[in-house]
Amino acid sequence: MADFDAIYEEDDEENDGFNDEGYISIVPDPIIVRGAGHVTVFGLSNRFDVEFPSGLAAKVAPEEYKATIGRINSVLRKTLPVNVKWLLCGCICCCCTLGCSLWPVICLSKRTKHSIEKVLDWENSHLYHKLGLHWSLCKQRCDSSNMMEYVLKIEFIPKVSILKPD
Repeated sequence: MADFDAIYEEDDEENDGFNDEGYISIVPDPIIVRGAGHVTVFGLSNRFDVEFPSGLAAKVAPEEYKATIGRINSVLRKTLPVNVKWLLCGCICCCCTLGCSLWPVICLSKRTKHSIEKVLDWENSHLYHKLGLHWSLCKQRCDSSNMMEYVLKIEFIPKVSILKPD
């Protein structure tokens, strides 16, 4: 009869019956699209491969993927020939100008990267964020050397669990 007035605590009251381990979403590794061109200026290749990666199957239509890569390749097709011409001029005049003749190439390269990032931001906001994907242009080390190259990184956005309380 001594335990008649005893109060016992339950451990489940802290979580209100919800288990955090059941709501963790597993995100696949990002997909890397490397440059496929023959000319590279300051790490930026002159085109990206339009071959559809298998990791995007059932996420994006191959036509949408090719259209996005086509838009990026059109920006590169317009800007990289000018960059190459300025690079050659800068290399020829480099000794006379103490390296200052390479500044136009650096500025044009930054403008090209900015243009590609604008295209990717537009694509992300109009299509890919709705599909749970995020495209970005980022630097990565080459496999064969210490040089850096720009690649397209396609990341999967983790889904927010609607069953987990705030």
